[in-house]
Amino acid sequence: MLVVPDPKVVRRLLTRYASLQIALAEGEGRESARELEDVSYTLCITMGTQNVHEAIAAADTLLVARVRRSSVQESDSEDGLPTVPSGCSVPVDGSCVTP
Repeated sequence: MLVVPDPKVVRRLLTRYASLQIALAEGEGRESARELEDVSYTLCITMGTQNVHEAIAAADTLLVARVRRSSVQESDSEDGLPTVPSGCSVPVDGSCVTP
């Protein structure tokens, strides 16, 4: 059984990873370096990868796929096609156009 990580957790880890990378680039000390190691390890475990670069790529893929799935309009009818609201002859981007 494949366990899919919670996108909110993944997003939080990616944000923390990026913030710590910036902190290190700005010269912050050992504490930031240690925390970056911890976040990197957690990202790898969460995404099921061996290194942080693979983990970041997998996390990006997961989040992009999630956005694409949520942007697809769900069907309401038995035939799998979206239903047209009553009084609407042509649905356009979620709103109705009446001739």
